[in-house]
Amino acid sequence: MSLNASIPIYRQCELIGLNKSTLYYTPVTISPYNQLLMNLIDEQYTKTPFYGVPRMTVWLKAQGHNVNHKRIESLMKLMGIQAIYPKRNLSKINNQNRIYPYLLKYLTINKPNQVWASDITYIRMKKGFIYLIAIMDWFSRFVLSWSTSITLDNDFCLRALQKALSIARPEIFNTDQGTQFTSDEFISLLNQNNIRISMDGRGRAYDNIFIERLWRTVKYEEVYLKDYSNPWEAQNSLDYYFNFYNTERPHQAHSYKTPYEVYYQQGGKT
Repeated sequence: MSLNASIPIYRQCELIGLNKSTLYYTPVTISPYNQLLMNLIDEQYTKTPFYGVPRMTVWLKAQGHNVNHKRIESLMKLMGIQAIYPKRNLSKINNQNRIYPYLLKYLTINKPNQVWASDITYIRMKKGFIYLIAIMDWFSRFVLSWSTSITLDNDFCLRALQKALSIARPEIFNTDQGTQFTSDEFISLLNQNNIRISMDGRGRAYDNIFIERLWRTVKYEEVYLKDYSNPWEAQNSLDYYFNFYNTERPHQAHSYKTPYEVYYQQGGKT
């Protein structure tokens, strides 16, 4: 990535969708073996998002790694994976923030912009890792926005939400109970747009099932096939992949139409 001296750095970051803190990225100092373990944890958790520390420790031992649960708990916390069965959550729940009920249990979702869903996931690199947020239309599987960050701050989540709201506005927005999604700023932005708020129940790994499937697809078709050298390379490659996912990748659930076709042909843009 090259920077243009005539444009302020913060504006260049906005234009390419990068968190400004990414410019000052230095890899997290971890041993090569811990990095290996984290990558294995990530791959297994993508397959089995209901694995907590005990199951993950048993699984790693079965793969020939002599590890104890304290080490795995520490690594999962570093990765942002909540080490409590069965729900993954990329930040601790802040009990001071308001938690909203889950609204999707008996809801028939049959049109675009009825429900949007969002989540954050760990993205491995050659050295270190970053975090990725995506906002997806539940019905069409169209990914409205995405953003990356080297930290779990609120800024990259707010930036993704603002970008998605520049396209349309959902009736319901569903997330987990992480502090990014229960923050005053995030909740306020949803309320300002008269959007109903839905949150996964604690311990319910599949309340946000289509986001879980999206992460599995992104990782098997993109992340695990690449070896990102730095956050900028990861951002650029993920940008390319999400554009491919939206506009070229046929989706079986919609008679092999792309998410873009389903979203816009059925009146997704408002």
